[in-house]
Amino acid sequence: MKLFECESCGQPLYFENTVCESCGHRLGYVPEVNKVTALEPEGEAWRALGAPGTLYKFCRNAEVDACNWLLPADSAEPHCAACRHNRTIPDLSDAENMARWRKLEMAKHHLFYTMLKLKLPLKNRTDDPEGGLAFDFLSDQVDADGNVTTVLTGHDNGLITINVAEADDAEREKRRTQMQEPYRTLLGHFRHEVGHYFWDKLVRDAGEESLAKFREMFGDERADYGQALQTHYNNGPPADWQDNFVSTYATAHPWEDFAETWAHYLHIVDTLETARSFGMKIRPRIRKGHELQAEVDFDPHKARDIEDLIDNWLPLTYAVNALNRSMGQPDLYPFILSPAVIAKLGYMHDLTH
Repeated sequence: MKLFECESCGQPLYFENTVCESCGHRLGYVPEVNKVTALEPEGEAWRALGAPGTLYKFCRNAEVDACNWLLPADSAEPHCAACRHNRTIPDLSDAENMARWRKLEMAKHHLFYTMLKLKLPLKNRTDDPEGGLAFDFLSDQVDADGNVTTVLTGHDNGLITINVAEADDAEREKRRTQMQEPYRTLLGHFRHEVGHYFWDKLVRDAGEESLAKFREMFGDERADYGQALQTHYNNGPPADWQDNFVSTYATAHPWEDFAETWAHYLHIVDTLETARSFGMKIRPRIRKGHELQAEVDFDPHKARDIEDLIDNWLPLTYAVNALNRSMGQPDLYPFILSPAVIAKLGYMHDLTH
């Protein structure tokens, strides 16, 4: 993600900021110009310093501090380009649900930032009632007898369900440990699940030639999915899984391999853009430091090929993992990218472009 600044005073801003702490201006994000911009009131609308000539209004979810995106003041839509994909939100009369939903929305908006920059097809349920992208944010239900109905996070023909408990840091860490996952975040969930949606749109619906390319790279998705998952949970990944897969879960089935690789491609593009915005250069002060040099001086969303991304990504991950270890924290990026995995990431690059 890029680095933003207040047009009024130059203060650095985060994507999620709603008020400039330096000059006090109200802030909002305008996706059409990719700016978190300072705002000034004009009647019942807002004038954006970073996008003059158009009056804006806030997404309706800004009323509950769950969104800071803007849309044209004369738009008939009450919700922004990200929030109009919501189908179900949790009961907001519950303060815990409200806090968790805000975290979910923060991660979801981060996802939409990247998807919009990559110009991916983003029909919602109004545009495509049968297969448009939509989100259900649900919580586990307990009946009168104390029986719990657990909500499973997953994807079904464009509908992505997220258990709001994933927004609880302690609960998510418990699940990460139970599932033996080195990495589990809200944003990671969104990137993974939306990968299933884009498999439908960019692979399945693109015809037999597209499916053939997919099967050559990831395997035959026609293998029984339920049985494949059961085998994975019973037996775990093969001993040599790191030679061909980015994660253990990717070994379960070709669909999961695609979704895991898709998520990692988005991780790479977004993080490299952040590194570029901060002008980061990697110049290790060791004898063979030249082998780990990197400088992200291009827009990762418009990279020519996967090699441009990986040549910068690997040195950056070595550096940030070393920084984390210096703070006594686990590796920020606890993954190994084998040649086979890099080839799969190259497939994702070609697919998104």
